Amino acid sequence: MVSASNSVRSASATARPPLPSDIPELSGAEVAAVYYGQRMGGDFYDFIRVSANRVLIGLMDVAGRNLENRSILVAVQQTFRSRGAELLAKEEINEAEAMIRLCLELNRTVMQAAGGVSSCPAFAGCYREDLGTICYFNAGHTPGLLRDATSIMELPATGLPLGLFSHTMCDAPTVALLPSAALLITSRGIIEGKHKNEEFGLERLKGTFQQTASDTAKEICLNVLGQVQQFMRTPPTHNDITAVALLRARTLS
Repeated sequence: MVSASNSVRSASATARPPLPSDIPELSGAEVAAVYYGQRMGGDFYDFIRVSANRVLIGLMDVAGRNLENRSILVAVQQTFRSRGAELLAKEEINEAEAMIRLCLELNRTVMQAAGGVSSCPAFAGCYREDLGTICYFNAGHTPGLLRDATSIMELPATGLPLGLFSHTMCDAPTVALLPSAALLITSRGIIEGKHKNEEFGLERLKGTFQQTASDTAKEICLNVLGQVQQFMRTPPTHNDITAVALLRARTLS
């Protein structure tokens, strides 16, 4: 059974998990996150409103099992929320510079919390409600997928995974979401879901997303996870599988 939640589940009382991620209300759009079953690895998503018209969205995958990397997850969330709010709060800012700075500080946080190298692919975007744009970085994560009425565009890596090098660089491009467009971000566990020796893969994910006629962001996520389970013909417990979707309204008031 696919499970939808706004919080990361705790499997141990000895280590505090990250704080619950409350789904924000958006003007002219909506966002949702869904994951399957009990957390095993390092998938972690979060949302935070950083200004009157900006919302920060993130999906990360810290290397290791859940009970081993929890202190890193907590530290990453603290930096994501505190520094994200500080860097993106002002109306007149360069969003690309702010997102690049956030990427660099998250990289430093991962390495400090891990006490060394710990791979953490990450996708984070700042959604601008009044413009319908998202400024993002993709640090070695699976590509984001941006769907409009006619096509799907990949948002590939703009830098290396966090936690590998103390001095790392990334880019932060901006893309526009037209009315009814949707952005889908998924964890590696979805791409790597297997039936026999065949992976679900990025192309099958793109096809699933293209064919999903959903009216809500949550339905997009649920359909993706359902298709992965159907493909695998078994509950997908090989890894964490998570989907985050941002859907812009068809008509803007």
